[in-house]
Order: sequence, then C-alpha cells, then structure tokens
Amino acid sequence: MNATEFSALLVLATATSFTPGPNTTLSTALAANFGLRRALRFIVAVPVGWGLLFTLCTAGVGALVMAVPVLRWAILLGGTGYLLWLARRLWGSRSMTQADPARLNVGFWQGVGLQFLNIKAWMLALSIVAGWIAGQADALARYAAVLPVLLAYAFFSNFSYALVGSLLRHWLAGPVVDGQATGARLQAFNRLMSLALVLTAVWMVAGGAGLNGKVGA
Repeated sequence: MNATEFSALLVLATATSFTPGPNTTLSTALAANFGLRRALRFIVAVPVGWGLLFTLCTAGVGALVMAVPVLRWAILLGGTGYLLWLARRLWGSRSMTQADPARLNVGFWQGVGLQFLNIKAWMLALSIVAGWIAGQADALARYAAVLPVLLAYAFFSNFSYALVGSLLRHWLAGPVVDGQATGARLQAFNRLMSLALVLTAVWMVAGGAGLNGKVGA
C-alpha cells in the first residue's frame, strides 16, 4: 500500500469514525450517566465487534449478506429496532440513580453485537474491503496493515466522545435545589441523546434502502 492509498484510508477513517453515529452517541450517554469506567466496556466492545465484522467482509461474507435483500433488511431493521428501544429507555432517565443498567443495558457483548446491526459499520467495512483489499495481490498483507489502524480509530473516537460525556457528568446532575441535585440537565441531555439515536435509526433506514445493487459494484 503506497502513501497515497494510506492517506486516503486515514481520511475515510477519520470522517466515518469521528462523526456522530450509534456508537459515539451511546459512548457519550453511557459515560455521562455511569462514568467513564463503566463506559469502557462498550468502548472496547466497538473495535472488537467491528474487527470481527471487517474480517468477515474481507472473507467475502459481507458482500454476500448485502447482496441478499432478506439478510440485508434483517440487519437493517434489527439495528433500527434496537436503537429505537435504547432511545426509549434513555428518554426517561432523569437522575443518576434512574440511569441504571436495567434502563440502559449496553455492556461488552451488547456492544459487540451492535456492530453487526449497524449499517454504518457494514458500509465502512465493505468500502474499505472494496477500495483497499479486494482483488489485490497482497490482500492478506493489506488486511493485516489496515485492521489495527481501523481498530485504533474505533477505540479512540468512542473514547473521545465518552470523555466529553464523563466531564459533563457532575454538571449534568444539577441544578441543585435545596441541596438536592434535580437532574434536570441530565434529563435534557439524555433526551438529546435519545433523539440522536432516533435520527441515526432514520438515517440507517434511508441509507440502507439505497444499497440495492451498489455493494460490490
């Protein structure tokens, strides 16, 4: 892989990893409600899940899935339904005590599984395979070089969003009235994150509907 190809890969990785999506939204919400340490389980799960997804796409499974409408729509609708369910749970959280794992239960394995329901993750993996790996004589070497770079982007993008959420955690617990934290700011924040998940779900449906015949072309 020459310098031009690698630079283009970094631009794509930056644009897709650091823009808002289901992973970054959940990383922010988890850190704001539970703290950075609790959010780390999900943050680590994202690159693990995406790495598995990317490996499957490199092996040709991704293109097969996207070429079969029933499978593609199962992934799309499953991911959309899960995001809407999380949005509903997040909407009602007003205080740190209400924002418990029973309300927003997204741990390590949920985070890994979410990558397989995330159409944005599929599109990124398939784009990289098509543009940088498939059909190349050194495909295996390219896969080995690309994978750690993308895993690092997946981790640090979500960690960055979670760090912002954790820094806002104390402020979000207020305002304080009569010595008690009202959690009004946290409720507003959680509802904003909930709306972000809903908009992401809408974007996933709109984007997924346009994938017919485009994957692998």
